Amino acid sequence: MSPESWKDQLSLVSADDYRIMGRNRIPNAVTKLSGLETDDGDGGNDPNGGAWVTKPKRIVVSNQLPLRAHRDISSNKWCFEFDNDSLYLQLKDGFPPETEVVYVGSLNADVLPSEQEDVSQFLLEKFQCVPTFLPSDLLSKYYHGFCKHYLWPIFHYLLPMTQAQGSLFDRSNWRAYTTVNKIFADKIFEVLNPDDDYVWIHDYHLMILPTFLRNRFHRIKLGIFLHSPFPSSEIYRTLPVRDEILKGFLNCDLVGFHTFDYARHFLSCCSRMLGLDYESKRGYIGLEYFGRTVSIKILPVGIHMGQIESIKASEETAEKVKGLRERFKGNIVMLGVDDLDMFKGISLKFWAMGQLLEQNEELRGKVVLVQITNPARSSGKDVQDVEKQINLIADEINSKFGRPGGYKPIVFVNGPVSTLDKVAYYAISECVVVNAVRDGMNLVPYKYTVTRQGSPALDAALGFGEDDVRKSVIIVSEFIGCSPSLSGAIRVNPWNIDAVTDAMSSAMTMSDKEKNLRHQKHHKYISSHNVAYWARSYDQDLQRACKDHFNKRFWGVGFGLFFKVVALDPNFRRLCAETIVPAYRRTSSRLILLDYDGTMMDQDTLDKRPSDDLISLLNRLCDDPNNLVFIVSGRGKDPLSKWFDSCPNLGISAEHGYFTRWNSKSPWETSELPADLSWKKIAKPVMNHYMEATDGSFIEEKESAMVWHHQEADHSFGSWQAKELLDHLESVLTNEPVVVKRGQHIVEVKPQGVSKGKVVEYLIATMRNTKGKRPDFLLCIGDDRSDEDMFDSIVKHQDVSSIGLAEVFACTVGQKPSKAKYYLDDTPSVIKMLEWLASASDGSKHEQQQKQSKFTFQQPMGQCRNESIDL
Repeated sequence: MSPESWKDQLSLVSADDYRIMGRNRIPNAVTKLSGLETDDGDGGNDPNGGAWVTKPKRIVVSNQLPLRAHRDISSNKWCFEFDNDSLYLQLKDGFPPETEVVYVGSLNADVLPSEQEDVSQFLLEKFQCVPTFLPSDLLSKYYHGFCKHYLWPIFHYLLPMTQAQGSLFDRSNWRAYTTVNKIFADKIFEVLNPDDDYVWIHDYHLMILPTFLRNRFHRIKLGIFLHSPFPSSEIYRTLPVRDEILKGFLNCDLVGFHTFDYARHFLSCCSRMLGLDYESKRGYIGLEYFGRTVSIKILPVGIHMGQIESIKASEETAEKVKGLRERFKGNIVMLGVDDLDMFKGISLKFWAMGQLLEQNEELRGKVVLVQITNPARSSGKDVQDVEKQINLIADEINSKFGRPGGYKPIVFVNGPVSTLDKVAYYAISECVVVNAVRDGMNLVPYKYTVTRQGSPALDAALGFGEDDVRKSVIIVSEFIGCSPSLSGAIRVNPWNIDAVTDAMSSAMTMSDKEKNLRHQKHHKYISSHNVAYWARSYDQDLQRACKDHFNKRFWGVGFGLFFKVVALDPNFRRLCAETIVPAYRRTSSRLILLDYDGTMMDQDTLDKRPSDDLISLLNRLCDDPNNLVFIVSGRGKDPLSKWFDSCPNLGISAEHGYFTRWNSKSPWETSELPADLSWKKIAKPVMNHYMEATDGSFIEEKESAMVWHHQEADHSFGSWQAKELLDHLESVLTNEPVVVKRGQHIVEVKPQGVSKGKVVEYLIATMRNTKGKRPDFLLCIGDDRSDEDMFDSIVKHQDVSSIGLAEVFACTVGQKPSKAKYYLDDTPSVIKMLEWLASASDGSKHEQQQKQSKFTFQQPMGQCRNESIDL
């Protein structure tokens, strides 16, 4: 995919492209706090001495607004009302009192372009809704083409092998998806106060929207919740736009899923495709992504208890129940409520029903399966095929087991069916069967359980007495999101018809006492984990995830849908020539410590030997009598001494400081630690076992240490094995004088007390003892975890004033969280920096060379004084 072909959709946008429209902008609510003052003059203060404090809004973004719309025939005007069944409306109950909530989404109505401005203004003023009007052709490609016919099947584990089995990837539909997400971003900017407001995006229709939002406002407080399943990495990796979507998620502060399985699959994809590892801290799962922590939230959504309780108390519902009770008098009713969808397993449910009647003659004429089918959310051949198939199976079973008196074992109730009518069916049903082969959540069992708890009106309609126990039975597929939370349900594999049949039979014969126990267990959970609980928990976690936004500096990196933000400590900045060279020139006792792999030699280079240019550069630095230059590496002393034999004045500290040599003529000094290496006899067999079990791994044996490498192994399996090996080695070596550490694609065992931090302390102490003074210039550059020990040691020296250093430059390679104060972008930037220092050492005869190379050096290093930093 060339960047030019995606110019309109993927290029970085300017502030002019996202100009906020003042006439539609919603001001944040303000509260007056008496006795407080603001810092910006009297602009934020009340004349009577109070201060006005803004309250952050919650901006809820979904594909469709929680509104119902219709045009009045008589007046030809649009009429709107809130959709009380919409989850996005119900979640408002979980926000703090008096929180202002703004909704952004599409209208399920075809509003003429000439009417759109007036409708937008009306919805904003009356409903706090911001509609995104999409042209019909764009909507068709975005929703029907990409979302429902391509993404939806893949996220439900159905790969489009041929055009007949599903829609193949279509770039025009992907462009439509990108364009619609950008339109949503534009609408959000109209109502967003980026410093205060929280944005909560919902579901798979808007997975790249976070990238557009983060691009415009780096510190935006942003969360997303995926209501569909997230497929395993083997399925997800088939998406041609997999990286763009993953990075959309990672531009959020909080990513929510219904179940751990969905979250686990997402984390696995981040690991396998982006090389990101996650960790759990005090119950919170987080992904470190360029200095930002992307938090993971796992909590299934609940139902709106008030809505169901209100319907249960209605006399209209009671009358409906009486009618249904009379209609199915003498029958045991099982209920199914499903969308007309290929993943809902309706045909499998019908086959199980037919087998139940085939095997249990006594149930014929007694058991009825009422199937409510909600209208399909999209159209196409797949929906037509599902409808045709379930009708054929139902007709076959009804013709075989039906009776002349009107008994039909399968009764269709074609939608749309109101929530009130569904509650009435829940009330008369002995069992509910949710048999989907894959579903994100499915709240039918929750609503069924709450209805079966009863109410005075329902009890009267059903003829229940005070002594009658509440009972319900749920048959639920193990492949849907609500299954883990329903511990009292009968879980089934929907593909196993025999198992579903047995579950139906068990539901028919189960004792009332057991039904009551299962019911009470479910009702206790569902009533306490309602939609308000879910929204409140998510909102609190989103606030927690965003609390450090203003404690860091944010840098925008990348273009289009590959844009990301790098979060850095306020004191963490690029090491520039204007900063280090003057300090270098005015000092006379310099210590320069350089890591090798990943710092002066790129990690991806196969030939690790230093180039002639690098040897020459190091010799120029070493030839300065004011410099003491050391290579501080984890590599063994033999390859390092061989590679740098032509640098006579270069010091080498090998194996993390276990061996040290001051120059090519001096002997190797060994650490003063006891030279007991008998632990290798214990560690080597363990490492060999993991090497044999992990294809692509190998063992590096040094004189003082042993290292297990897994960079060539499968990323996920290698990381998994590294964790296991770490635990294994720690347990068998617990009484040995060694430490076991995990590094970048390695697990290393080395003697206690050996680290690069100790090297720093040793060299500084030696310089003080031999020269009578400590170094007045210290440059330390490294790229991985072992180098953090050096940075930590330097920080400790700076904190102790008696041995403090005048000019200190601790520098990591790459923009990432580090104890270092400075960073350089990559290995070429490190080499350029060293060239600049070498030129300064060469003296006045190189002044002209210095001026000529200044532009060449400054360009990759970045412009220190003119860098644009989002504060």
